[in-house]
Amino acid sequence: MTFVAAQSVLEQHSIIIDDMTCQDYAKSSHLEWLETNGLGSFASGTVSGANTRRYHGLLVASLRPPVDRFVTLSKLEETFVKGEERLELGTNQFPFTVSPKGYLLVRNFSLSPFPRWTYNLNGLLLEKSVFMVHRENTTVIRYRILNPGDSFAVLEVRPFVAFRDYHSLTAENGSIQQRPERDEPGLVQLHPYEGLPALKLRHNGVAFTVEPNWYRQFEYLEELDRGLEFREDLFVHGYFSFELSAKTPDAFIVATLNEMERVTLAGVEAMEGRERDRRQQIKSNLSSLDPLVEQLALAADSFEITRADGASSVIAGYHWFTDWGRDTMISLPGLTLTTGRFELARSILSSFLKYCDQGMLPNRFPDQDGAPEFNTVDATLWLFHAVHEYFKATDDLAFIREEAFTKMEDVMDWHMKGTRYGIRMDATDGLLLAGVPGIQLTWMTRRLVTGW
Repeated sequence: MTFVAAQSVLEQHSIIIDDMTCQDYAKSSHLEWLETNGLGSFASGTVSGANTRRYHGLLVASLRPPVDRFVTLSKLEETFVKGEERLELGTNQFPFTVSPKGYLLVRNFSLSPFPRWTYNLNGLLLEKSVFMVHRENTTVIRYRILNPGDSFAVLEVRPFVAFRDYHSLTAENGSIQQRPERDEPGLVQLHPYEGLPALKLRHNGVAFTVEPNWYRQFEYLEELDRGLEFREDLFVHGYFSFELSAKTPDAFIVATLNEMERVTLAGVEAMEGRERDRRQQIKSNLSSLDPLVEQLALAADSFEITRADGASSVIAGYHWFTDWGRDTMISLPGLTLTTGRFELARSILSSFLKYCDQGMLPNRFPDQDGAPEFNTVDATLWLFHAVHEYFKATDDLAFIREEAFTKMEDVMDWHMKGTRYGIRMDATDGLLLAGVPGIQLTWMTRRLVTGW
């Protein structure tokens, strides 16, 4: 993943991408943004507006946090209509062409703190922003005319849906439900396939026009570079119409899997305000006011999640990893202790200590139902380092006495007598031995022999 910071400057605590970079498709299609919700769900795409991964989408929802992820709402495509003029804001990669070329209309992109595009529509400035609601499978997309004057325009917005496992791709099929399940003022509910949750689109548009159609052969070039299948068909049930003027400069769509009452603009502003306050609280824990440090702390927050069983954990990486024991223990000091989030650090350590079995921490938790996998020799060693770092940062002796010490004693006993996969301490020299044929226990290429 190439993060937007790679081609940006920090200005007033925001990441800014200028018009030259935004309008250079070769660059802007490789700059990626990411929003998360603390459950393993995310929204992600590129500065250009084109999805370049099968994992990109506006609502990639974890149905059993943080696993069982599905791409529900893939993207929104906007058309700005003023009189006889129609301007396409979307961008897509198709075979041998990019169409439409909405990236050429982007004046700038920023993270402040949410992904935010400003489009120059022949003098009218339209701002689009995206954020997720914390601990909900909800993404809010908001549009706002910055200089409405006496103009009047219509914004048509088409929701493209996939509704598939995030590792897979959708092909045109006859099984999809082609009409909205519900279409009423302020709500369009889509339920394309049985067995998956319905997608509710709360909005302040004047109408939703039912116009079902398949759009074929979207190309995801990052998947092509990975040597994987890279073409997908997406379905559109119709399009929203929003009036934009000095009287009504704001439009929004709230895409959610949650039950939600009718949403007003004031409700959207309240959701945005709560998320801004939450992120400000993260920054307030820092000892530094350096904008770069603040951005890193907010990025660190993206990796903290709560599992379906209520346990705290850490995502090993986006877009396709879930929570891994080794990665959690390695990253915990930087993600939580450096950022002053000591209670979160203790909660994560407590969660993983509860999963400890035969002196081992889990390596990973399966995407589908199943027991944790313990095929790692490293995670439990990193546990000792993480607990030590936590104690140095907090002097929390009560945690050591009440939770950690007994488990860590048990770990040492198992490693001395031997546990899974031939993991054991050599009685002669005290070094740790590990390995059985066909099982990879570490990212290293050789059989691990390390000091205890």
